[in-house]
Amino acid sequence: MSEASDTGAWASGGGRPGMFLQVVVAGALGCALGLAAPGLAAETRWTTDLFLRLIVMAVGPLLFCIVVTGIVGAGSLRTVGRLGAKALIYFEAMTTAALCAAVGVAMLVRPGAGLAYVPSGDDARMIESYARHGHMLNEGGITAFLLSLVPRSPVDAFAQGNILQILFFAILSGCCLSQMGAAGAPIMRLVDALSALFSRIMRIVIMLAPLGVFGAMATTTARYGMNAIAHLAGFVVLYFVAIALFIVVGLGTCLKLSGVSPVRFLNHFREELAITFTTTASDAVLPSVMAKLEGMGVDRQVVGLVVPAGYSFNLDALSIYLGLAVMFLAQATGTHLTAWQIAVMLGTALLTSKGAHGVPGMGIVVLAATLAATPAIPAASLVMLLAVDWFIGIARAVGNLAGNCVAPVVIGAWEGRLDRRRIAAVLGKDVLKEEVLGGE
Repeated sequence: MSEASDTGAWASGGGRPGMFLQVVVAGALGCALGLAAPGLAAETRWTTDLFLRLIVMAVGPLLFCIVVTGIVGAGSLRTVGRLGAKALIYFEAMTTAALCAAVGVAMLVRPGAGLAYVPSGDDARMIESYARHGHMLNEGGITAFLLSLVPRSPVDAFAQGNILQILFFAILSGCCLSQMGAAGAPIMRLVDALSALFSRIMRIVIMLAPLGVFGAMATTTARYGMNAIAHLAGFVVLYFVAIALFIVVGLGTCLKLSGVSPVRFLNHFREELAITFTTTASDAVLPSVMAKLEGMGVDRQVVGLVVPAGYSFNLDALSIYLGLAVMFLAQATGTHLTAWQIAVMLGTALLTSKGAHGVPGMGIVVLAATLAATPAIPAASLVMLLAVDWFIGIARAVGNLAGNCVAPVVIGAWEGRLDRRRIAAVLGKDVLKEEVLGGE
């Protein structure tokens, strides 16, 4: 059975109710328990904490393997440098635009206004372990942040679950392995095997998502009742609308500028988007996405570098989430943010979103680090968003995947490394003929 088909079978649950349905049922049961028996609902907090810890356990090694494989697969370091520079320019431009737009939308719509949330001591203790990695941004400024990128040892980076340190070590390891030639082949075989291992571990962890959603929904409903649920539902709807606009307007424009039909392109990746929508995890479709991009005419080196790097750096949907979530929590807790505080939050989000791999639950960890830059907002308040993080994760994963499907096309057009004839043959006759970003 192929990787893609195996992934599709797993996503459908092998005859069991689909993951999406399981999460919906678990959320409804948690909501009912919180309303009917608030005391009992408070005892379910451990389920959400367990789910988050399992995610943090697996995401670091998985990120390391994917980044190393992408750098080694790109070929020479000169190629890596040129493609990497162009990719980073594109990534940062898209991320900054998405983040600023999200903050603007949140200030206009005000989804958290009127909630009057006051976090408890239990909330603070629950979130403490996920927020600790953002503290250096307040304690030592940008200098301390830069120093914190370098782990005291590789083992310490993985032991602490520090994503940015793991990313730094992965980039350094990938660059060195790309120069080792045959001597590095055994290590690369080990990295490939570990990548497969941790991808399977993540699949198992994802299957426990209904348990985590049940606990989060139960505890939130028990404390704040239906008022909280209504506000959270409004936040989810707003986020879905924002991601839809980002895909249609933002990514669609990038594809047109690259000379590719957005509609045909979206249809080409419909299976990968469907799997990601169902599981909220894009790891499983990574090999399929890369194979399809190469098959439709994007240069192999461009795909080999840009796609894995995009999984760590090109997380536009996560940036939209951070912008909306920070403003939502500020409004929900009655916290007034000055223009300077918002600017600091935007700058911090651009940093903390790097290395936040597109798997369920990682958004909470990154949001906790981002909130550390705006201490006026109680970090414990993000407990509220745990209740709906799975549903948020659907749009977040789909948006990130869509962005990482488009990025290699944009960079390929910029580099003049798109096979136009193959694109026309694969996507259909209505592929745009005019190329704006570059020429062959």
